[in-house]
Amino acid sequence: MGKFLKFTGSLILIALAGAIVWFLAWAWAPNSDPAEMTTRYGAPPSQFVSLDGGIRMHYRDQGSYEAPALVLLHGSNSSLHTWEPWVARLKDRYRIITLDLPGHGLTGATLTRDYTYSGMADAVDALLVRLGVNKAAIAGNSMGGAVAITYALQHPEKVSALVLVDSAGVAPPPGARKTDRPLAFELAAKPWAQVVMQNLTPKSLVREGLLKSVYDPGFVTTEMVERYWDLARYPGNREATGLRFAWYAANMGKSLPVERLEMPTLILWGEEDNLIPVETATLLNEKISGSGVIIYPETGHLPMEERADETASATGVFLDQVTSALAESRHDLDMGRP
Repeated sequence: MGKFLKFTGSLILIALAGAIVWFLAWAWAPNSDPAEMTTRYGAPPSQFVSLDGGIRMHYRDQGSYEAPALVLLHGSNSSLHTWEPWVARLKDRYRIITLDLPGHGLTGATLTRDYTYSGMADAVDALLVRLGVNKAAIAGNSMGGAVAITYALQHPEKVSALVLVDSAGVAPPPGARKTDRPLAFELAAKPWAQVVMQNLTPKSLVREGLLKSVYDPGFVTTEMVERYWDLARYPGNREATGLRFAWYAANMGKSLPVERLEMPTLILWGEEDNLIPVETATLLNEKISGSGVIIYPETGHLPMEERADETASATGVFLDQVTSALAESRHDLDMGRP
């Protein structure tokens, strides 16, 4: 009997060891090759510029240089590619600047390792100063919305208007519907998992996160999953994600002082957002004086992609109104009117 139990125990240990080896082989994901990624995702119209803080910024500057500037900021673990649907629809009327924020995309890690909202807003300002953009409308999705808000609070004189798309930065109100965040986000918030995830990033984890970010599962393509997975593994990005989520955890429940915003603001939201509940849009609209809000039914966390035509059109109309109001205001000043 003792020999049988010993034999059975050995089989269990062998099976367990085999399962661990299989899991590591399945989940192991080394860093992607920077040169290959730059060739694949950083071809023209992409450009790169070196900024203070050890930042090699990946950005695109498209549209008409004589037109009003529109800066688009992506969400967590995303990249400038998320805005290409808007670029295609708005570049004839605006100078559109998109970028990979620090710790994301082909920008990758920075020497300062500052992946807070403020740190990323500083990087945005450094790029705009380098490009000679003195004033722009700023739009941001999710984390990018919080960076846009932070930038507007730090540099109100440089922001003509804000467009917040399913924006982070404000805690959802009491009673808001329950969220269903991707497993990758839940793991990234846990210190023990952050080290593991720097080496173990199965593609299935990326797919699961994207499926939870949209309303229509058919919207998530193989190409989309591949791009997110490739760029998530760009050197330094996974460590940056861990540092960023550790900062989120330390500041849980805190909201940015959005009530101080004074520039025209448009709020766009997917009604079926699983990450940041739609009730947050109503709260933002209440807190920001003179803002407007549009809720899109059967839409998830990425309205600028899922509802590209509608959201780009609404943004264009809004920015045209802002531009007309500014022109009228300048005319009144030229005429000596109060």
